[in-house]
Amino acid sequence: MTNKAGGSSFRDVLNGSAFSGQLFTGSMFRGPGPRGWFIGAGLSILLWAWPTWNIVWSVDEPLAWKVAASASLIVFFAAYVFLPQISWRLGVRAGIVSAGILLALNGVIVLLIGREALWTWTFLACAIAMTSLPPRADFFLIVGLALASFTTQLVTGNGEQALLQAGIIVSLGLMMSAFARLIRQTARLREAQTELADTAVAAERSRVARDMHDILGHSLTVIAVKAELAGRMLDTVPGDYPARDRAAAEIVAVQDLARGALADVRATVAGYRGVNVLAELAVARTALESAGIDAELPGTVEQVPARHRELFGWVLREGVTNVVRHSGAARCRVRLTASSVLVEDDGVGPASGGRSGNGLAGIRERVGAAGGTVSIGPSDLGGFRLAVEV
Repeated sequence: MTNKAGGSSFRDVLNGSAFSGQLFTGSMFRGPGPRGWFIGAGLSILLWAWPTWNIVWSVDEPLAWKVAASASLIVFFAAYVFLPQISWRLGVRAGIVSAGILLALNGVIVLLIGREALWTWTFLACAIAMTSLPPRADFFLIVGLALASFTTQLVTGNGEQALLQAGIIVSLGLMMSAFARLIRQTARLREAQTELADTAVAAERSRVARDMHDILGHSLTVIAVKAELAGRMLDTVPGDYPARDRAAAEIVAVQDLARGALADVRATVAGYRGVNVLAELAVARTALESAGIDAELPGTVEQVPARHRELFGWVLREGVTNVVRHSGAARCRVRLTASSVLVEDDGVGPASGGRSGNGLAGIRERVGAAGGTVSIGPSDLGGFRLAVEV
């Protein structure tokens, strides 16, 4: 059985923020990683499910029993194919639920078919290994399955198969578990590389903006001042000379050009130093730590599309500023998805001073211009909540 599942954001899995529409758009089933898992899982089912299917339809049992046993096999194998992929996108709790569903479905199969269905525990071990269970939980479940298989085979008088089947369950299950962890680690490294690249780009943009402002801004300011001084000196020259008037006009033009260029430089620098959700997240972490506030922040901003990153940066800046200045909170939580940002705390609540000032009014204007909505009120943590949806 092969598995090349990858390409998912495991930080998003842990944060539970990758759910936004993926189950319904089908994007979670696209890409080389999911495609590799589905191909490998599908081939393994075709190769190994047929013997059990033959057993179900060849034994002398009522038709209702055969239909029920067949349906239980179909449901179990569907869960085996899809639940690992779903759990990767929805988080650790989804992995626990997925493992429970797989165990329950397999239990139904074993109760209906009997000892002949114990070979499906190999599938069960592989599926559990590929879910987003907490660390080492899959190890204990796989080893437990192997021990249960070994004991069951011995008790039912099939000692020849006991060690072989237990060895297959342990070897394949732990191999898939190690492979899944390697995939997770690779995904985390890719996320870290992306974040480092974004941070490096932001730092370089800031450096260029600073140098542009310091060098060009200073030079253009000097030019404008000297042009203005030259114009004043010309006004002190007695007499009415056409050449003087023309020189004065040229000096005024130079002065206007210098001031216009200085305004353009400042506008460009402002653009380079524009608010970005990645930079604001780093600033928020530092500000909250300095204020002694326990910060629960997302580990990545990859889920936020480029068109929303500036807006979400403004929301994050305003929300965290309010937490630090006005809340008296001990805890702050920030959540980011592709279409929303949430900042909440456990402080004194929405009645605290300064929470409805110009900052939030500016956020409402920006969000309204982007076609979104702003929601403020009591937080689930007991304090203040600022939520934006676009």
